[in-house]
Amino acid sequence: MTQPKAPKIEFPCDYVIKVIGDSAPDFTEFVVEVVEQHAPGIEETDISVTGSSKGRFSSVQLKIVATGEEQLKALFDELKASGRVHMVL
Repeated sequence: MTQPKAPKIEFPCDYVIKVIGDSAPDFTEFVVEVVEQHAPGIEETDISVTGSSKGRFSSVQLKIVATGEEQLKALFDELKASGRVHMVL
């Protein structure tokens, strides 16, 4: 049996990412700065922040314009390499 293939994304497109990390006063600002380097033009309305029930973690959700797989890979790699991010979805 063959593995089912992931659906092909047609670029450019609106793309939502969620970044989860330890809560800190500057976590949202940090995430937005990194994302802006790879996908400039994020609007305030494209960002939502949620804290965990015990306040240990923050989740930052952003809508970007994705231009290609290379852009997304570079963005995910930079966020993960920071040491501040636990997951990028």
